[in-house]
Amino acid sequence: TLTATLTPVTGGTSIVLRTQDLDGDGPNTPVVTVSGPLAANTVYNGTMEILNELESPAEDVTEEIEEEADEHQFFFGVTNSIVTATYADLDSNNLPIGLEYIIATSSPGSGTLTITLIHEPDKTAAGVSGGDITNAGGSTDITETFPITVE
Repeated sequence: TLTATLTPVTGGTSIVLRTQDLDGDGPNTPVVTVSGPLAANTVYNGTMEILNELESPAEDVTEEIEEEADEHQFFFGVTNSIVTATYADLDSNNLPIGLEYIIATSSPGSGTLTITLIHEPDKTAAGVSGGDITNAGGSTDITETFPITVE
């Protein structure tokens, strides 16, 4: 389960994006939810939480990502230029992680936000530290596309 929480910097209701896949690679598709629209011209502080709910009790994988920060990076893919994402945390090599990030909206519209966690990316490859997944390599731990509306 990946939970991305977006909290308006100026205060207000947080928006929660969640994908939950309780059967792992089983036949059921993940349940994807977005708690509401984002506000136009607003800056949000973002945080990630990753849980392995196939175990009981659920394992908090976020802690492992923090401990192995140099081996993980989140990427944010956006359609229709509805938001921009900026990293707000760095690993011990001063390269981005993405457990903490900033989302800024502009004018109203709709599109998608794809969040991808890459394990062992080449963070020094061209564009990767700026959030471009193209040259990241590594393996995908989780990826999900969320429908986003900015009002």
